[in-house]
Amino acid sequence: MKKTILLFCAAALCMSGAQAKDKKTKKTKKSEAPVEVVDTISSKDFSLLAGAANTMGLKDYLVQRMGIDTTFMSSFLEGFDTKEMTDADKALKARLTGIEIRQQVEKEIIPQLSQQVGEEGNIVDNALFVEGFRNAIAGKMPAGVSMDSAQMAVRKNMEYYHKAQMERKYGPVKKEGEEFLKKNAKEKDVKVTPSGLQYKVLVQGNGEVPTATQKVKVNYRGTLIDGTEFDSSYKRNEPATFGCNQVIKGWTEALTMMPVGSKWMLYIPQELAYGERESGKIPPFSTLIFEVELLEIVK
Repeated sequence: MKKTILLFCAAALCMSGAQAKDKKTKKTKKSEAPVEVVDTISSKDFSLLAGAANTMGLKDYLVQRMGIDTTFMSSFLEGFDTKEMTDADKALKARLTGIEIRQQVEKEIIPQLSQQVGEEGNIVDNALFVEGFRNAIAGKMPAGVSMDSAQMAVRKNMEYYHKAQMERKYGPVKKEGEEFLKKNAKEKDVKVTPSGLQYKVLVQGNGEVPTATQKVKVNYRGTLIDGTEFDSSYKRNEPATFGCNQVIKGWTEALTMMPVGSKWMLYIPQELAYGERESGKIPPFSTLIFEVELLEIVK
């Protein structure tokens, strides 16, 4: 409502200017009697016109923001004339708000939830959702269930549904990565750690081996298993510096085994990389290949 308030001084100046212009126009017509210009109006007229001017945009506000049907403006005016709300008015306001919230639940909240669940959306029972919503407001949570536990259960299930949805969509990417790693593990000089990380030593350095909490400077090139390059410090002509524990698990494990001066090829399973997350050009569940050169430990 505050946005509808007008700057009356400015309006008055505009009105005065318009009147002055009108006066000049009329003076050019000698046949007409001079028109007296009044720069101000009485305080009574000012108050009356100021009240009228402040209704600009009110009907649009009532319709668009408050959902009022303007065919019932007589009821609006009845409320306006009342000034203060009675208990009956407060009860009616609460009831109308309940109706609006119910519409939001059915038209916005439930559809959004179903969309987030994805193909599992058919598990959202609209009637039961509304019942649970209503019961919680009324203070009737299921026996032995707190609001915190309800939220936790919903959050865990949402994570499950999201993961299931991603696996359906990117299942082939995950399967291709698993098949690649199975075959790659048999290649000459490829070593496999208990976590599933695979690596091949291209150059064995003889420097210090960093710990997980240390920072390192490296050059690297990263690709998908089909050869698609998604990142390269070589192309940027600028080595990267970061903490060993500030990167994906596969990198942390490899870096804390590499002596400074080493250059390795890393073959990182999706669970040691970004898993179900998408990262830039990297699809979810992607097995990643990195050429990593450990230049120094930053101290």
